[in-house]
Amino acid sequence: MYQLKNWIFKSQTETGVILEVEGRHHLHIDVLEERMIRVQLLKDGVYRLDRSWCVAPKGDAPIEGRKRTSLEGFACPAFESQLEDDSITLSTHHLCVTINKPLGLVWHGREGVDEQWQQIAQDRPTGAYMLGRKDHAHSHFLRRDASDRFFGLGEKAGELERSGRRYEMRNLDAMGYDAGATDPLYKHIPFTITRLANGLAYGLFYDNLSPCWFDLGNELDNYHQPYRSYRAQDGDLDYYFTLGPSIADVTKAHTRLTGGTAFLPRWSLGYSGSTMSYTDADNAQEQLQGFVKLLEKHDIPCDSFQLSSGYTSIGPKRYVFNWNTAKVPDAKGMSKCFADAGIELIANIKPCLLQDHPRYSEADALGLYVQDSDTGVAERSVFWDDEGSHLDFTNPATQSWWRANVKTALLDYGINSTWNDNNEYEIWDRQARCNGFGDPIEIDLIRPVQPLLMTRASTEAQKDFAPEKRPYLISRSGCPGIQRYAQTWSGDNRTNWKSLKYNIPMGLGMSLSGLYNVGHDVGGFAGPRPEPELFVRWVQNGIFHPRFTIHSWNDDATVNEAWMFPQVTNHIRNAIKLRYSLLPYLYTLLYKSVVDDEPMIRPTFLDHDHDAQCFEPTDDFFLGRDLLVANVVEEGATSRRVYLPDNGVGYYDFWTGSYYKGGQHTTIPVTIESIPLFVRAGTVLPLSPEAKRSASVKGQTRQLVIYPMPGAGSCEYTAHVYDDKGDNVDAMDGEHRLTTLTVTQTASTLDLRWAHKGRFNPALAGCEISTCNDDSRLLSVLNRPYDSGTLLPF
Repeated sequence: MYQLKNWIFKSQTETGVILEVEGRHHLHIDVLEERMIRVQLLKDGVYRLDRSWCVAPKGDAPIEGRKRTSLEGFACPAFESQLEDDSITLSTHHLCVTINKPLGLVWHGREGVDEQWQQIAQDRPTGAYMLGRKDHAHSHFLRRDASDRFFGLGEKAGELERSGRRYEMRNLDAMGYDAGATDPLYKHIPFTITRLANGLAYGLFYDNLSPCWFDLGNELDNYHQPYRSYRAQDGDLDYYFTLGPSIADVTKAHTRLTGGTAFLPRWSLGYSGSTMSYTDADNAQEQLQGFVKLLEKHDIPCDSFQLSSGYTSIGPKRYVFNWNTAKVPDAKGMSKCFADAGIELIANIKPCLLQDHPRYSEADALGLYVQDSDTGVAERSVFWDDEGSHLDFTNPATQSWWRANVKTALLDYGINSTWNDNNEYEIWDRQARCNGFGDPIEIDLIRPVQPLLMTRASTEAQKDFAPEKRPYLISRSGCPGIQRYAQTWSGDNRTNWKSLKYNIPMGLGMSLSGLYNVGHDVGGFAGPRPEPELFVRWVQNGIFHPRFTIHSWNDDATVNEAWMFPQVTNHIRNAIKLRYSLLPYLYTLLYKSVVDDEPMIRPTFLDHDHDAQCFEPTDDFFLGRDLLVANVVEEGATSRRVYLPDNGVGYYDFWTGSYYKGGQHTTIPVTIESIPLFVRAGTVLPLSPEAKRSASVKGQTRQLVIYPMPGAGSCEYTAHVYDDKGDNVDAMDGEHRLTTLTVTQTASTLDLRWAHKGRFNPALAGCEISTCNDDSRLLSVLNRPYDSGTLLPF
């Protein structure tokens, strides 16, 4: 590799400039938004890969990939340019970039009343860009200040703040990983957020899916001042620089850039059961249907069950789209059993056919596999204790074959949803050939695109089969954009207290990186079964994540079930029922994640970045803006110390109604049944205390709990509640109801009013209004006095 230093101005475009670098390469700089500028380096003036599947500002990318030259979906605002002999400056009102000689960029931003330019980033002056002479390896180096805080990179182990560490992006099936240290993991998310000492924040998204590394202060070099680096072994240097001004703004902008969030069905927020034990058993159908009976026996609400891959087995191995009829003699009858109980089935499917798969030759004859770089025949990779060939989802024929088989092997059996699993594409022949929709591409350039396109094909199959419903999918691997189609999770975690603790920042890291609909395998996937205390604490934590699934493959042949420890089943039941009571709030958060790009789970600093304490390591997080979750994650704990972020209004204890000021620590006693939870003052929290299923609210009683502002002064505050049929595809076209709740508060009164928008009537049994404590003020609803316990039409 060699350093790029020399450049000359080549031309100005409608959106920026093109420079000629070292007499042969082109550097394109384009102003895309007021706070977003894109930088592209084209080796010898051409792209290594001229398409992207991640960038989708209009909501989705073409299946064959979006042309990198496309500016569709961007505002491309007017900008000022200043060309001098040794520099070029491009600026909008908020963001400014200067290209200096030798080649290096300096970034300035301005926000706030004084609107003074502040430097926010600078390329390393002693060499910012490097490029391979005989290959497409490349590097980008920036100055690093000791006060910089780094976030993002998606699903990463350890603390949420990434300073001082080095990370690799290379999709791996990291079963049983150490949640505090293992790297790399399942997903490829080349996106960082940097927060500066002055409070501003910026995002860097490298739109390149080749294996790459991020060094955020681990590396030192005597010849350079402190720096950070991005290094890739192939692909294009193509990055998007986004000014916040806050971390939340950067996250939301990145989510919009990569296509937004899928609006999954309401039932996806309920408890989802799963275990490999049932489908691995010789009497799989009996055990699966027994799960439904045990739910009723133990009074456990449940909305779905994730069907592990044992249903496809021949011997100990897995064969996608094959039904083991000895284990499951009546798949349609089994599906009906679950459907009659109101439980959705989600089937595990894998993108690799083992070499002895009954249909291996069929797919081979159709040319559906990724091809070996030397021979041109189907590649062979290690997969599930054997070797197999990976399906190539950049081949239109594979897309068609996959959609047809999802229909005939699953949907026709009454299984409506897919779990797209083991899709890391561990093909280490870097030059293995993908069809590329008619324009071949090496696998090393697009490995994380394969799970994205696999999940997209599954999505289209489900939409074609039931066009009136919003589909549900989950995918373990992927890249930016996977959230357009699916929910995801942190993969096959290990059963221990460390995983419980460090899965929290791992989920928050994904959320900051645009993957909002996330969760973890509650109870732990790999290792021995959890002891009772750990299992209770894991469930109490899991209920506050968008994906709430108890899942396991315990190596001692046990199975994680809600009732596995009779002595604590009551605590498990109470936690799951709390989850169901929060469903109106959770579903509103899902709606806001779709329409407003708001993260569902949020680090404490996201809405309190003025509070320095919130940037210290913590196990606390927010669910939405209103609920501060302070789960117990330490073994044998008898107390829990909680920091209440300085929000200016304070908090109420969810359970007692006690009021606390913000900006302070408090310590509360805890027992095994404790679930510490605080509610922001000035909130109206919607609850469904009687819910047994999440799919429909018809006939349920809604409860609205008011958490007053402190003090005796007059004020007004609002909240929202979203409802629809649960999975109707036309929900965003007006077939929903969005309710605005407004509380007018005085020293002596609380008046609650609401206004509905949308055509949907949820047909609730009624609504009960209360305050969180024994508030002495006169409570009125819709300007009428309200008697406690009365049910009102809502």
